Amino acid sequence: MGDTKFSIFRDEHFIDLTIIQYGYEKCSPLHAFGPYVRNNYLFHYIISGKGKLRANDEKDNMQEFQLQGGSGFIIEPGYVNTYMADEQDPWTYMWVEFSGLRAKECIESAGISYKHPVYLPDTKEHGEELEQEIRQLVYGENTSSMEMIGRLYLLMDKLIRYSSTRKKRQEGKLREFYSKEAITYIANHYAENITVEELARHCQLERSYFGKIFKMVIGQSPQDFLVHYRMARAADFLTISDRQISDIAVMVGYPNALHFSRAFKQIYGMSPREYRQIHRIVS
Repeated sequence: MGDTKFSIFRDEHFIDLTIIQYGYEKCSPLHAFGPYVRNNYLFHYIISGKGKLRANDEKDNMQEFQLQGGSGFIIEPGYVNTYMADEQDPWTYMWVEFSGLRAKECIESAGISYKHPVYLPDTKEHGEELEQEIRQLVYGENTSSMEMIGRLYLLMDKLIRYSSTRKKRQEGKLREFYSKEAITYIANHYAENITVEELARHCQLERSYFGKIFKMVIGQSPQDFLVHYRMARAADFLTISDRQISDIAVMVGYPNALHFSRAFKQIYGMSPREYRQIHRIVS
């Protein structure tokens, strides 16, 4: 009925994140695990069917949660848990047991814990992506130990970003992180023909979501920021160099000098030549 694989790592508690074991289980009616106390974190994602989780809190009070396909649950180490498949529609799930120095940080960032163990994706599509990420881990053939660690990090990233209960503070940190990643990419590639789609791909985000979080953090759309950044660099070159304006246009990603002049005037209210005459600081 089930399929379980084990990780080869031994000093898992001294690594940021590592996999202990993972697997797949198609449960029979009323099939149950527990009551049991785990030594590591255990995340289940339910593919189909139904079941229930009974989990004790820090005061040893038992809570019961009804679960179904498209959701998941976390089990933290040190707490008593029991989970059981439904009698009429038993669940099928995949699971990952993991540990490490950042394991607690990851699940808390996703807004789940022993107090609130149920995981719900923010959209159906994101739930499908999360399921696919776990499938790649569970069914990966000839996977190296380093690749397993990499896949666990990708899984944790999706677990946090796609959670409907993730912490607002962490969400803000993620927005800042991706915005800084995009700005760094712009700083290194502004002379190239980069697009908003390329920036989103670099951050591994969907385009519209990337545009939304970038504007929330920076106050400008990615396209507007890119234009302003290029024009700021052009203004520097006009001020401190004797380069031809057509050369400066190419240096900031505008092979067409006329298009460059129009964009520059829209930002600074004057042509590049006029700007140079006013602000030039070299002979």
